Amino acid sequence: MAGEDGDLWVFGYGSLMWRPGFAHEEAVPALLRGYHRSFCVYSYHYRGTPDRPGLVLGLEPGGACRGVAFRVAANTADDVLAYLDAREIPHEVYRRRLVTVELHRPGESARRVKAHAYIVRRDRAHYAGRLPVERSVELFLQGEGLSGRAHDYLENTVTHLEAMGFRDPRLHDLLLRVRARLERG
Repeated sequence: MAGEDGDLWVFGYGSLMWRPGFAHEEAVPALLRGYHRSFCVYSYHYRGTPDRPGLVLGLEPGGACRGVAFRVAANTADDVLAYLDAREIPHEVYRRRLVTVELHRPGESARRVKAHAYIVRRDRAHYAGRLPVERSVELFLQGEGLSGRAHDYLENTVTHLEAMGFRDPRLHDLLLRVRARLERG
């Protein structure tokens, strides 16, 4: 579904920020209100296995989430959505929804656009819910799948948010705990 200018917007809050995997015209820092980023999804494929699951992000209701909005040319929109659906929805732990995000281009006033985002489904087996911090740390340390290690996913998320000038204290604290455990061996 294309926007009013014919182009499509996609909101990335996790791995889409650093590895979108699709051609786009621009990537703009963005804010999504009404949802927050949460490590609430067990990964049995990309960042873990069924025997040793990892943990990845989902968008849950409440709060706000900073990320990246990607503008996709109208002539590639259908292909991009098909790619993203295949990547994000194979186990139906996410559903694609059209949400309103605020674009924050440097030196400009915020502008609102409709963007596609992948929201976690709490009624699926992959949904982990709110886990104790130590359990999350264990999942980050043990998880490794087709896309790499779960703790690298956490590291990349924190690094990219901080590169955009955003700091998420909860994610930063998780990363410090994971690093401390890795150092101890």
